[in-house]
Amino acid sequence: MIGGGTTANACVAEPGAMQHFQATEGRPAAPDTVFKDGAGKDRRLADHMGRGVVLNFWATWCAPCVREMPQLDRLKALIAGNGVDVLTVSEDRKGVPVVKKFYETNNLHDLEILVDPGGKLLRALKVRGLPTTVLFGADGREEGRVAGIAEWDSPEAVKFLRDCLGS
Repeated sequence: MIGGGTTANACVAEPGAMQHFQATEGRPAAPDTVFKDGAGKDRRLADHMGRGVVLNFWATWCAPCVREMPQLDRLKALIAGNGVDVLTVSEDRKGVPVVKKFYETNNLHDLEILVDPGGKLLRALKVRGLPTTVLFGADGREEGRVAGIAEWDSPEAVKFLRDCLGS
């Protein structure tokens, strides 16, 4: 087995957990689209091959997104040891400066600053609205999505993500 999500039912949410999760048909491979880190370096989802990925698209002007960010910050610390990375990619047009200020104001310390100039990654994954979170298995294939807000640091969500994506 190559990490989580490769066995049947690994990404099936129990009642009450991840109520908006939708499994992805055919498990397509992650796109090779470039996004940027806080230092302006190119990043790709392939950089995380061998680890599960929780990829959240958000923006500072999106109220539900803002509500999720502290939970995603806590989630990163809760599941990092399970072979799962939490990536929060901002769709703010003003890029790194606005995200950096948001992180400082909201005491977000575990999440890395990531931005999607021009929304290229957002479009490559056919994301229709914010917040949207796309889950990738350690094999780089899409397991499913959560459209809308979720309680990311709840015990049920953490268990689901460990079972679905963890190694």
